[in-house]
Parts: sequence; C-alpha cells; structure tokens
Amino acid sequence: MALRLGAIVEALGGELQGDPALSIERLAPLATAQADALGFLSHPKYRKELAASQAGCVIVSPAMRELAAQRGAFIVTADPYLYFARLTQLWKKSHARPASARIHPSAVIDPDAQIDPSARIGALCVVERGARIGAATVLKSRVTVSEDCTVGARCLLHPGVVIGADGFGLAPHEGAWVKIEQLGAVRIGDDVEIGANTCVDRGALEDTVIEDGVKLDNLIQIGHNVRVGKHTAMAGCVGVAGSADIGANCTIGGGAIVLGHLKLADGVHISAATVVTRSILKPGQYTGVFPIDDNAAWEKNAATLKQLHALRERLKALEKPVVQDRKS
Repeated sequence: MALRLGAIVEALGGELQGDPALSIERLAPLATAQADALGFLSHPKYRKELAASQAGCVIVSPAMRELAAQRGAFIVTADPYLYFARLTQLWKKSHARPASARIHPSAVIDPDAQIDPSARIGALCVVERGARIGAATVLKSRVTVSEDCTVGARCLLHPGVVIGADGFGLAPHEGAWVKIEQLGAVRIGDDVEIGANTCVDRGALEDTVIEDGVKLDNLIQIGHNVRVGKHTAMAGCVGVAGSADIGANCTIGGGAIVLGHLKLADGVHISAATVVTRSILKPGQYTGVFPIDDNAAWEKNAATLKQLHALRERLKALEKPVVQDRKS
C-alpha cells in the first residue's frame, strides 16, 4: 500500500517541498531509489549520491536544502536519520498483516506464569513457572523465559533469545568443579529489545538487571549479576562477564568484551573488538584494538610489544644518573 507524501508529513512533521499527492511505493537507499521511492541523506559525505539519486523524494537536513532542491521533491527535518527511523515505524504499521493468535498454539506456558493480555507469544516459545511478561511485549519464535524472570512492557525479544539460563558459577574442588546453584533471576525493564540468540543469565544470589530502553543485538552474552543501565546499546557478539556494572547511555561495539566485576560510568562508548580490562569511570570513547597488518609485520610488532616493559626499565635506568647529576 502506497503512502502519499502529504500523509507522511502530516504524521511525522517536517517541511515538504513538492507535491503532497505524490505516491510513495517503497523506501530505498539513495543509490537505488527510483521515482516511486523515498530516500534519506543522513550524512553530508553522501551528497554526491543525493545529487544523482532518482528518488521521488528525499529527506534532508536544513544544510542540504539547496542541493536537494536542485534534484526535485524533498522533506526538510533537523535529524533525517531519526525521521527515517520514525518513517519505518509508520510504514510497518500501515503495511501490517492481520494479527495472528496472541499466543501461538505451539508455545508452552506454565500455569504459574503471568502473561499480560496484550502480550504476544510466538511459536515454540517457553515461559516457565513464575515468569512474568509485561504489556504489549512480543516474544518471537523459540524464546525461552525461565522461572521467576520478569520482562517489562513493550519489549521485543527476537528468535532464540534465552532469558534466565544458569550463570557460569563453579567452585574448584580436587581437580573437579562443584556447581554453584544460581538462585537469582533476571529483571528486564520496559522498552527493551533483545536480538536473536542472545542470552541473559540469571543471577547467583541477586538478580541480573537490564534497565529500561536497553538495546541488545544478536549473539550477545550477558553474564550473571550484570547490571546494564538505561538506554545502553550493544552491537553483535559482545560478551559481558559476571557482575559487571554498565552505566546508562553507553554503547559497546561489536565483538567487544567487558571483563567481570568492572564498572563503566554513564556515557562510556567502547569501540568494536575492544577488551575492557579495567573499570572506566569517566565518560568518553575508548578503544583497544591492535591494528590489522600482514602477518609478517604483525608478528614483528607483537614481538616488539613484548619487549616494551624491559625497554622502559632500561630507559629509566639510563635517565636516573642524569637526574642525580642535575641535583648535584
């Protein structure tokens, strides 16, 4: 079903320059959009694509107004990327298929679980004893919510998510391991989205906590007793070890690792593939990635790094007499 430009601007705001009756059949990138499509320019570095785009209309910032006017219809808004995000929501809502059964017949729900009447439970999901699912929350297929775990309102859990598996707690004894029973649960706040096959482990004694507005990508591991603050986002394959405390409004890039019992302050941003080995108490961007190189050069650089401490000690020893001479 197409949307008229006028209807889009009426719903989302922005300043339209062009025919409000123009019919938009699809959303598309600037490079491939045709006359029936609406595209957007999120960064000035793509201005060449804007000039060449065949899109019927484009979404631009005020700074790109003149360039957009040279090629045709456009919508001006302060934040084109945010406008595009809201446009995708409008588009999905207007193209929604008829609702299926609220709880799929193949889902397994314990009689002692509490499911809000507005929640939706997908195929092959399991909701165990004492678990609670909040209003308007959606569990896609094969999601497991283990006993006594809580998922708040308006959450979206994608296929394969596991909430409340046992944390990795073991005590060594005579060359073997003795299991530490995980007696806590998982508490997930409102408006949380969790990507496919991500696991959030239950706490050992206290609960693992995911606060409101957190966004977790696919294949993320959240260890037991971790706390993730409000509106923090993590990209795919991040691993957070047990008892780490991550603040609000943080971002953690794909493949990064946060070691256990560390604290990240609010507003900390970790680059992809970084290993966080110490607490970070000051907001900012942090990176710890050894640059890629051809293997021979990488081995030489790695060998040099191993000698840095010894070189530092030698340098300190050489500098010490100089300092003494100056004092004398």
